[in-house]
Amino acid sequence: MIELEKTYLAKSLPAGLKNCKHKEIIDIYIPKPSRHPKLRIRKSGDKYEVTKKEPVNTNDASHQKEQTIVLTQEEFNELTKLDGKKTHKIRYYYDYNGKSAEIDVFQGSLKGLVIVDFEFETVEEKDAFKMPPFCLAEVTQEEVIAGGMLCGKSYEEIEEELKRFNYRKLVLD
Repeated sequence: MIELEKTYLAKSLPAGLKNCKHKEIIDIYIPKPSRHPKLRIRKSGDKYEVTKKEPVNTNDASHQKEQTIVLTQEEFNELTKLDGKKTHKIRYYYDYNGKSAEIDVFQGSLKGLVIVDFEFETVEEKDAFKMPPFCLAEVTQEEVIAGGMLCGKSYEEIEEELKRFNYRKLVLD
């Protein structure tokens, strides 16, 4: 499957976000020694999977080849024993102009980071999409924001990179 998406740093938390449908996501990226692991074990609400994502074109992170295998909870629990890099977030599904924004509010060591993703059906739809007012900057091509690069890091470790965009910590109370 090919995934078409745009990723943004949030400028603010949209009104009503707390009331939106949401789920807890725990990601474990392996292998741990890899600078940017491509293999992810995920708990998403009450679903479990292992996914491998690789860019279709090395110059465009908005086009990813994605391969996913559904896991049982038992299989997930066994795979979590592997030594990997972890992230924890709450994903909110927010309606914006008829599109569903996936707003990831990071927890734990990355608390304060909020990333917004939009997925598209066609390249034309993706290319025509305009950044929403609650977003600060498009970071689709920024490797530092990729899940495999964020995993295992703290907010303080990425803070200098975020300053390039004038990003300020956001916390959902």
